[in-house]
Amino acid sequence: MRALVTGGGGFLGSAIARQLKAQGFEVISFSRHPHPHLKASGIPQFQGSLEDREPIIEATRGCDIIFNVAAKAGIWGSYESYHAANVTGTRNVLDACRVHGITRLVHTSSPSVVFDGTDMEGVDESVPIASHFVSHYPKTKAMAEQLVLDANSPTLATTALRPHLIWGPGDNHLVPRILEKGRKGQLKRIGSRPCKVDSVYIDNAAEAHVLAANRLQPGSPNAGKAYFISNGEPLPVWDLVNAILACDSQPPVKGSVPTWLAYGAGAFLEFVHGAFGITREPRMTRFVAKELSSAHWFDISASEKDFGYRPRISIEEGLARLKASLQSQG
Repeated sequence: MRALVTGGGGFLGSAIARQLKAQGFEVISFSRHPHPHLKASGIPQFQGSLEDREPIIEATRGCDIIFNVAAKAGIWGSYESYHAANVTGTRNVLDACRVHGITRLVHTSSPSVVFDGTDMEGVDESVPIASHFVSHYPKTKAMAEQLVLDANSPTLATTALRPHLIWGPGDNHLVPRILEKGRKGQLKRIGSRPCKVDSVYIDNAAEAHVLAANRLQPGSPNAGKAYFISNGEPLPVWDLVNAILACDSQPPVKGSVPTWLAYGAGAFLEFVHGAFGITREPRMTRFVAKELSSAHWFDISASEKDFGYRPRISIEEGLARLKASLQSQG
């Protein structure tokens, strides 16, 4: 089997590529820039942007399956940049499937597509896509997910996975942000409620994608559906943050600010950055304020039922691996 992974040089994309290669897949990566670790693993690489149709059409020639992992993430940037990467890019991947007769597509989505700013505790995939978004990322990811699921047909089987807060050794997003802000003393609890959130260790998130692919075919139980993916161990959000800080021998977060103040500060900073064209990320946004002050954990039983996903690495074991990795890096 020949599999192409968009964003194959990224945190999740690399983990998926490793697991596919271990299972005997011929793996190809498509990303904006070359990655030395992929070259060292013997994985061919195509360079290009998903919003450009022709490069992805060429890269997918001869492929049997596509893992569409690439996306513009983060909490700040123009709507046009998010739409180009997440929506136009997904359309181009779907076009590539049609041009080459590729029959399977596993798309990486996000639980933020259903997040409406209120507590979501133990909800399953029946919860609808949110009707309002305060950030471009979840809005464009929701649009992309709908494109993928609508494309499911007797000739193209599609599925969308929604991993929540992926972390672990090699993380280039969540863990570094927490550790950097912790060192600078910029972390404050938002609100006073012990809101539980889901997260997922990197190897579990990657395995979920591979398991979903192995079961996916036109007419299979997981074709045309979206799935929440997590470790199945929801924790109060600041317990998780403090556990990650402890891996770097940093003290726990102690100070706090009211939720209303954090949300208001986020709205003000978004206005200022937008009005003056400031490209760097604001220290607070409305989306982050809501995420850090509300519960969001999910029922993952559908993924177990439809393609056998069971998180094998616990949060405790994942934290031990993360600590060892940070220590080895000094």
